[in-house]
Amino acid sequence: MRDDANLNQLLVLANMESYNAVLIEQDKPQSERLVLLRELAVKQMQTLSSLDTTQIAALPGGGEK
Repeated sequence: MRDDANLNQLLVLANMESYNAVLIEQDKPQSERLVLLRELAVKQMQTLSSLDTTQIAALPGGGEK
C-alpha cells in the first residue's frame, strides 16, 4: 500500500499512526478510533490537496533537493 501512495497520502498515514497511538493511550475503543481517524484523514487530505504546491519552491530552501 505504501509503495503506491503519494507524498500527501504518506504524510496523512504517518499522522494517523501517531494519532491512533494517542487515542489508544486514552483507552478509546476501536470503533471510536476508526471514526476519529477517518475524520482526520479526510480533513488532512482536503487541506493538502487545496495547497498550491508551486509556492513551496518560492520558500527559502523550497527548491532544494
